[in-house]
Amino acid sequence: MDRLEIGGATIVLLQGDITEQDVDAIVNAANSRLMGGGGVDGAIHRAGGATILEACQQIRETDYPDGLPTGETVVTPAGKLPARHVIHTVGPRYRDGRHNEDDLLADAYWNSLLRAVELGCRSIAFPSISTGAYGYPIKDAAAVALTMAADFLYDHPDELAEVRFVLFSDADLGTFRDALSTVEADLRESED
Repeated sequence: MDRLEIGGATIVLLQGDITEQDVDAIVNAANSRLMGGGGVDGAIHRAGGATILEACQQIRETDYPDGLPTGETVVTPAGKLPARHVIHTVGPRYRDGRHNEDDLLADAYWNSLLRAVELGCRSIAFPSISTGAYGYPIKDAAAVALTMAADFLYDHPDELAEVRFVLFSDADLGTFRDALSTVEADLRESED
């Protein structure tokens, strides 16, 4: 199962490249410096071009001179990307699961979804935030990500049409599929 309908919206899972997604907004798993980096962050900056970096530099100078806090979001134009906006969020570095990591990761997803609605977006694409260099176990991260997406769609009916998760590898897609099955089962149980 690669999709879950919630009200008028759909959660979609796919394997691919987030920089190629033709959606209203893509989410960048940024570092607090907002200056690009490795993984998804570097790929988005490279594919989007100088417009994204220039906007990030301006945000750092005016709003976040000490860096973007974990779980918060900022928005830049998407430059050369097919998306209209890039929502940058900082996920937590995973330590041991006892340092508020789940809540911080949930904030990164929830605040990105809120920002998309504020921008008037109907579609948004996420990577798997914090599961690369930040070391978050993907099974746990997938559960947080998909639970936040489902909860948001229930709490904000008709505000988004699609929440897409774009996974880099087939293994990551499989982990997200398993988590989506669990979320769907939990939803059915809560409706009974």
